[in-house]
Amino acid sequence: MIYITEDMCVYPHKTAVALGLFDGVHMGHRSVIGEAVAKAEDDVKSTVFTFKTDTFTSKGHDGRLEMLLPDSVKQQHFERLGVDLLFTPEFSKYKNMTDEEFVRCVLKEKLNACFAVCGEDFRFGRGAMGDADRLKVLGEKYEIEVRIINHILLNGQRVSSTRIRELIRNGDIAKANEMLGYRYGYVLPVEHGNQIGRTWNFPTANQIIPNGMVLPEFGVYCTMVNVNGKWYRGVTNIGVKPTVEKCSIPLAETYILDYNGDLYGETIEIQLCEFVRPERVFGSFDELKEEIAKNIDFAKKYFDKMKI
Repeated sequence: MIYITEDMCVYPHKTAVALGLFDGVHMGHRSVIGEAVAKAEDDVKSTVFTFKTDTFTSKGHDGRLEMLLPDSVKQQHFERLGVDLLFTPEFSKYKNMTDEEFVRCVLKEKLNACFAVCGEDFRFGRGAMGDADRLKVLGEKYEIEVRIINHILLNGQRVSSTRIRELIRNGDIAKANEMLGYRYGYVLPVEHGNQIGRTWNFPTANQIIPNGMVLPEFGVYCTMVNVNGKWYRGVTNIGVKPTVEKCSIPLAETYILDYNGDLYGETIEIQLCEFVRPERVFGSFDELKEEIAKNIDFAKKYFDKMKI
């Protein structure tokens, strides 16, 4: 995948452009991107236009969007979907463009688009003045074929990033994963912890969840863990460790089944599979230690049942 930069004036090939924020790259996003990829041929390159997620503002959450995925992981999804080109500028540089200026200056003049595709709720231009129907009108003016993709429904519910965020916050990770089309999780470095779990024979890999990411309901999850390309079963507690030491920053603490090794400084991926129980305060370390053993036993039975 080639990254288009601001200093490129006009891309030399025609492009088929998928438009959207694509936070989460969920099933609905994949259907939009798939249309652009399907249009690609020797002289037409499939392209994604999306803003850098952490520069995008919205009306809720103090104007900041709670991210499902950091840009680095989003880009990995685009590449796996077969996207040829990616243009991902900062939102601030384009937020004052009118809808027509965006089509003329970005789609036509910079990206050399002959085709554009978006979801039916796509908005663009200053103050979100343009919608999908407006994109069609402007597409005709600037000789860009426009296709609008209808919402995808799953079990009668519309697949959307908003709904997925809600499910994750509520701990309904299995439903969130269905809408995403993959398991939700994190790719983060392993940090030093207090090493109490190691003295109990339950060593954990500790990861700090970055500010701005959607936080799952605090509690215990069955997880899959990728260490240097190899997958392991795991049990992950996400929260602030109220029994051991109240933390101000949410952590993901993962006990990896059947793994021995030092992971400090390594970057590992965890994928949330199933919610086990909410985070709670225990009366003693002995109660906590006993509960951890129960959670590990639950996870083993879950993975055996699911044949993961």
